[in-house]
Amino acid sequence: MGRIISSKTVKDNKVVFEIELDYEESLVLKGHIRNVHIFSEDAAEIETNLSQRGANEATKYFLIPRKLRDNINFDNKVKCQKIDTTAKAVFVFVTDKVEIL
Repeated sequence: MGRIISSKTVKDNKVVFEIELDYEESLVLKGHIRNVHIFSEDAAEIETNLSQRGANEATKYFLIPRKLRDNINFDNKVKCQKIDTTAKAVFVFVTDKVEIL
């Protein structure tokens, strides 16, 4: 896990963070430096469940809470990333929002 060492507000309503990460965690970025999102597991407040279906409960599902289902097109492709830490597995799912014209 990383931590924010310092932050500074700059012009155009932006904030510059200096962060510290374990080397292994930095490798998860695979050299990508754009479209980086910073989150804290402590900020997650909405609880949800996992579901198991099929023979011997072989298929596992992450359930999207009702509060978070707005503006999601369920026909879109979804990307997923798993980040393993010593104590937890963090799953990140990415999909496009529905365009409302």
